[in-house]
Amino acid sequence: MRELGSSQPTAVELELLRILWELQPCPVRDVHNRLAEIKQTNYSTTVKMLSVMLQKGLVRRDEKKSPHLYRAAMSRKVAAKTFLNDLIDKVYDGAAMSLVLQALATGKASPEEIAEARKLLDQMEGRK
Repeated sequence: MRELGSSQPTAVELELLRILWELQPCPVRDVHNRLAEIKQTNYSTTVKMLSVMLQKGLVRRDEKKSPHLYRAAMSRKVAAKTFLNDLIDKVYDGAAMSLVLQALATGKASPEEIAEARKLLDQMEGRK
C-alpha cells in the first residue's frame, strides 16, 4: 500500500473518497450512482477509477462479499491531517501559522470561525 501523503489524489479521486466516507462500505453501483449526481460519467469509468485507487492504496475492497464492497483506506480525519501536513510542508515550508493567516486573509471565514480561531489562540497562549 502506498503512503497517501506521497502523492495527492486527483480531484475525481477525492470525490470518490468523499462518497466512500459517507456510504462505506458499498458496492461500485452505489458509488457510481452518487458520482453520477455530481458529474457525467459511465459505470465502467467508475470501476476503472476504483481499480486505480485500489492500486494506489486509497481504497480497500472486500472480495468476500458479492458484489465487492469498497471503503476508503483511511478515515476522513486522517486523510485531512495527512493532506494538510503535506500542504504546509510543500507550500508554506512547514510554517502552519502562514497557512492559517492565508486562510483567514481570504475573507471567507465566518464570524463564528474567527471567534473559534481566537479561542484556540487564547488557549495556545495559556489564556482562557
